[in-house]
Amino acid sequence: MSEPSEEQIRAFEEQLKQLRVEDVLVQTLVTFVNLGARRLGLSGEPEAKDLAQAQLAIEGARALMPLVPDGELGPIREALSQLQVAFARDAQGIGEPPEDAPPPTPSAPQPPPGAEDQQPQPGTQQPDDEAERAKARSKIWTPPGT
Repeated sequence: MSEPSEEQIRAFEEQLKQLRVEDVLVQTLVTFVNLGARRLGLSGEPEAKDLAQAQLAIEGARALMPLVPDGELGPIREALSQLQVAFARDAQGIGEPPEDAPPPTPSAPQPPPGAEDQQPQPGTQQPDDEAERAKARSKIWTPPGT
């Protein structure tokens, strides 16, 4: 490999003068998301999955998110969100649903055994659906600032 010429070095220095840190942050975020997708096997190419590498890519992207101007985060935030969902699905061993599978239908929650015999006492509070939803949402892994 040969040494770069003076002209190549000057051209490179000129490019560095025009480069903004925000541009590098955005490119790094995109790289993390793309690497994470590849490590989860989402690139369409047969690859061995590596959940530890995917998790590291997600954590790296999440750490950089607060440093990027909001105007540039929309598509990256969406891609990272999809990557996190795919990671969670793989980490739990659920995997992708088959293409011909019908969409899941939500079922009503079943009361615990013996609950039908118990009547609410006057003045007692029943579990609040909104509080349950908030509790469930708090367990969802979302990027900061969303």
